[in-house]
Amino acid sequence: MADGREMPRATRPTPDPSRDRCPPSDFNRERRSGRAQQRRRRNSVLRYIVVLFAAAFILLLITFLMERRQSQQQIDTLKQSASAVQTLQGLMTSNQELQDQVKDLQSQVEDLRQKNSRLEQDKAAAQQETAEQEKSIQAMDWFWQIDEAYVRGKYTLCRKLIQSLEDANLQDTLPKVSITDNDRFSPYDRYLEIRGRVVK
Repeated sequence: MADGREMPRATRPTPDPSRDRCPPSDFNRERRSGRAQQRRRRNSVLRYIVVLFAAAFILLLITFLMERRQSQQQIDTLKQSASAVQTLQGLMTSNQELQDQVKDLQSQVEDLRQKNSRLEQDKAAAQQETAEQEKSIQAMDWFWQIDEAYVRGKYTLCRKLIQSLEDANLQDTLPKVSITDNDRFSPYDRYLEIRGRVVK
């Protein structure tokens, strides 16, 4: 300063430690309440985490059960499909066997038809041969009567018998070959000989 005197320094009031400090009992109370709050917070967080884990576990369990059920349904469907395929294969095999049996039966029927046709032909031939034999027997009966009438000189009767034979159209059924091998006429040749002599 101008007068050479120093101004007294402003002195700061010294803090009273008793003012800032809480009594020990209050301080302990605050510490305990702080710890209790921390515990409560910690417990709340733990409960929240446990709830979350439980919810996640339940969701996982539900998902697992649903997937298991879906897998079981798929397995059942596949089993049914496999069973259906086996049944279809069995039906196809049975169908093929039936087709083979039908072919065999058709072949047997065709063989029987051919045999029946041959039997019918043989029967027709046998019937025709029998009819020819019957005609030949009947013609031979007429022939012996004609030959006997001619030998006895009964020419009128001989001509009547010849006419009856020709009306029945049996003259061509007379045997044309002699079966006695005695160089004599066959019945047909003998008939022509007699006819040539008695019929003018």
